Amino acid sequence: MIARFVHRYLDPSESLLEILFGLIMALTMTAGARLLQERTEINAIELALGLAGCNVAWGLIDAVFYLFGTKFNRNRRVQLVRRLQATQDKAEAFALIQDEFGLEGEPPMREQDRLAFHQSLLEMLRHAGTARAHLHVDDYVAAGLVLVLVSLTAVPGVLPLLLLDDPHLGLRIANAGQLLLLFLIGFGWASYTGAPRLRTGALIALLGVVLVLISVALGG
Repeated sequence: MIARFVHRYLDPSESLLEILFGLIMALTMTAGARLLQERTEINAIELALGLAGCNVAWGLIDAVFYLFGTKFNRNRRVQLVRRLQATQDKAEAFALIQDEFGLEGEPPMREQDRLAFHQSLLEMLRHAGTARAHLHVDDYVAAGLVLVLVSLTAVPGVLPLLLLDDPHLGLRIANAGQLLLLFLIGFGWASYTGAPRLRTGALIALLGVVLVLISVALGG
């Protein structure tokens, strides 16, 4: 139910990547505290507040950039339509369509079907509107979901730090929980791509660990 609601506004790849981004950011903070600080130096409440604040802040930044990117891409397409409608050279117009909608990353198709697709697009866009695009309510809902998804990924790290008296144990549980979630995200991602679920989950978790170690080593 929740996933269905989220994917009404965000593509599965967008929602999964936002969750991965938030988890890796949170894991960087908890793993960094575990690796770089002495046990007596860890202040669980300060770390929990910093972790939550960091994820909320980056969730907000991501949400704003999502809106900027959405409006940018729509108006870039409007500019393409204007160029198509301004040119009298059919070959040039067809080349513009092929460049914009190359289909390189799509499933293989027959060349005649590819040409028919591009020709249909050309005819459609030659009669499309050219008014500047604006953001809609759904776009703001999607941006809000980006903020929520990135912010919520702080919860598995925050809760053990706030609920346990031993910050050292809290960090261990936080790190373990975040690694488990990385695995589960990879496991779920595989259902959209047909990849082996266990292998994909393990690879995503391993990738997360590698990225976190690199980030910690670089001072992130």
